[in-house]
Amino acid sequence: MTAKAVTTTSLKKMKADGKKITMLTAYDYPSAKLADQAGIDVILVGDSLGMVVLGYDTTIPVTVADMVYHTRAVTRAVNHALVVTDLPFLSYHGTWQETLKNAGEIIQKGNAKAVKLEGGREVAETVKRLTQAGIPVMGHIGLTPQSVNQLGGFRVQGKTKEAARALIEDAKILEEAGCFALVLECIPAPLAKLITEKIEIPTIGIGAGVDCDGQVLVFHDMLGYGGEHYPKFVKKYAEIGITIEQAIRTYIDEVKTAAFPQEEHSYGIDADLLSGLYGEGERR
Repeated sequence: MTAKAVTTTSLKKMKADGKKITMLTAYDYPSAKLADQAGIDVILVGDSLGMVVLGYDTTIPVTVADMVYHTRAVTRAVNHALVVTDLPFLSYHGTWQETLKNAGEIIQKGNAKAVKLEGGREVAETVKRLTQAGIPVMGHIGLTPQSVNQLGGFRVQGKTKEAARALIEDAKILEEAGCFALVLECIPAPLAKLITEKIEIPTIGIGAGVDCDGQVLVFHDMLGYGGEHYPKFVKKYAEIGITIEQAIRTYIDEVKTAAFPQEEHSYGIDADLLSGLYGEGERR
């Protein structure tokens, strides 16, 4: 029996019922398929794909076209999870018409069910107008990677009284603007707990402690796949990268030594038919 599809309403009910929300960031068909089959609640097509799968140093070079391309791959795989896609850098900071066009492409061409954008009170009007246009919005405060240059690097946010108060206010403002959920990234755990208690929409933590309504990790990070340096908040549930590299090394060795392919991996042909293909004087 196929599990019922997760919706924005489902997530709000999960918070009300005290049920934790699970979320993974994935960027392609096979990873999304595995996550969905395992029963993940939300799949985020994050602009972190810029660093994780495209090799950039930050998320800033990622384009709307990149996000649509990867979202289409993910949504082809998903039957159960709610698919949310990041609006990339500068895609929602121009005119309202440009913002609506960019978000609309992600929904219409990518088949995402919602978009996510970074920022607090400064994006509240954008959240309000997108939701009024029928596009569900997930918010994101704390460490916002698109603003990494302005923030002075990847640092924990909300560590002073003023900064903590501002984050609480931002969370309330985004809720009032219409966000259905809020990602809290790299915020001290006690502050994330307080924010979670002060708003009615679900909070999804990443480096924000156990008291958020849910948690998100990057697919590749949690599997130890393709990375070299992992943030403190990452727990690796497997070391797939080591397994993959070892498998490739074995493959290389077997090809070099002619141990692969063996007969079981090859196709045969009738010997009489084959002999007729040799020309006169050719070796058989």
